[in-house]
Amino acid sequence: MISDQYGGSLFGIFLSLISAQSKSDGICEELLKRKGSNPKEICQLMILYEQDFTKLDRIKRLNIVNSLSGVRSAILIGSISDKGNTNLAIFNSLMHIGSNPPLLGFILRPETEVRRDTFSNILETNCFTINHVHQAFVQKAHYTSAKFETEISEFDACGFSEQYIDGFKAPFVKESQVKIGLEFTEQIPIPINGTSLIIGQIKWAMIADGVMDEEGQLDLSRVDDVGISGLNTYYSIKKIAKFPYARADQLPEFE
Repeated sequence: MISDQYGGSLFGIFLSLISAQSKSDGICEELLKRKGSNPKEICQLMILYEQDFTKLDRIKRLNIVNSLSGVRSAILIGSISDKGNTNLAIFNSLMHIGSNPPLLGFILRPETEVRRDTFSNILETNCFTINHVHQAFVQKAHYTSAKFETEISEFDACGFSEQYIDGFKAPFVKESQVKIGLEFTEQIPIPINGTSLIIGQIKWAMIADGVMDEEGQLDLSRVDDVGISGLNTYYSIKKIAKFPYARADQLPEFE
């Protein structure tokens, strides 16, 4: 990627990277000092610079960058058009915007790339649903990302049941144990790459019994929630710890 001096292997790429910097910051010597004198022991480390990403083919670059952000929540966004065509699509960019008022957002890819039935429906009806993905139907959820025609509902094509609750117009996923109804509030363009942040205000939420604790925190492992890394790799979610609110004058004794 950087130089052919050491060959095209991962180890060769690594040597070229650390060699280029060793004179100024001693990276090579420091790593060798930490790991021992055998350079093969440090070949697991790869360094990629900005110019390296531009040299990668599109799919590999896409996979690397999408994976660097780590495991993110897998959700299904449900929507309906004015004509009554329902749509269901998997997203991995859900984020908390604020709690008062309660706002959630997700990233919408550039509208010029492909048809965006989800956003078209949201603009028409001003509402949408967010439904958590669980291990029991993760495969079906993944295939909602296929490019179906507008008149074909992913609910039907991928084996999900539409659910309508309390007069909310957009469809929920009946199989999901954590689902949220939102009113569309704002689209914030991101000019650098043509994407947009879509923000909705929570109007309705359903959470399965036993998931929320007395403080209002959700243990999503109780409903076998799923996370995504990259575009198509799924992970289970397991609760490993819960800590008190962090205060500078109440630090524990770290090991």
